[in-house]
Amino acid sequence: MVLEEPTPVAELSSAYHQERRVDAAQLYIDIVKKCVLNAIYGDVLEPFFNPKLREVGKDWPELAHSMVGLQRLNNIQMCVEDVLGKGVKGDLIETGVWRGGASIFMRAILKAYNITDRRVFVADSFEGLPIPDAEKYPKDADSLLYKTMGLSVSMEEVQSNFRRYGILDEQVCFLKGWFKDTLPTAPISQLAVIRLDGDMYESTMDGLVNLYPKLSVGGYVIVDDYGALVACKDAVEDYRRDNKITDEIVKIDWTGVYWKRTS
Repeated sequence: MVLEEPTPVAELSSAYHQERRVDAAQLYIDIVKKCVLNAIYGDVLEPFFNPKLREVGKDWPELAHSMVGLQRLNNIQMCVEDVLGKGVKGDLIETGVWRGGASIFMRAILKAYNITDRRVFVADSFEGLPIPDAEKYPKDADSLLYKTMGLSVSMEEVQSNFRRYGILDEQVCFLKGWFKDTLPTAPISQLAVIRLDGDMYESTMDGLVNLYPKLSVGGYVIVDDYGALVACKDAVEDYRRDNKITDEIVKIDWTGVYWKRTS
């Protein structure tokens, strides 16, 4: 009988510490996820907190930093971890950030894995949604979202929210203004994850036109309002048709979808 050589203690120690680092990273990511949803203290601090609604992003949180829900945050984690694990090049961006929770979560994932060579772009008017340009975008003609004051969160408040998590640093880049003005000239050369949360046809189309050509093969497009808002879905379908994109659209929950760029 041939006895196998025992694994050197140094290798065992290295494997142990690597496992511990992965466990710590996942624990940190999970805690941040729960914090941006206010899922830890929601039942104490929010009178109308409903965990089932918060999980699928169907309520309007009084205190949480994100309204996208647990399932869409899980999707962000999956997409970001996949591009990191496979070495897909590029930065991350969210267009339409509200209180910043989803963008904070993306930056936290980079922090958890000690990724220092990627940035998170935080794009928003920080003044709510634009008045519809019905002549150029007739599918937005009936939109009244620009009157919804709760969608207007200042850049200073979002920056303050980043600061609360200790991750407002040089890897977080704010793009303040209407997408039609900021995205064409944004200092972005390559992207690995694009998350669109612009609600309207115009805002969604601006994101796709200006950002999709910069998306690496193997990268992801996430669309938050595809199932909830017809104008958003129409913009996605029109852009995909015009650019002959046939990658499968995958459903996340009742409204969010994503696809992976394969060519």
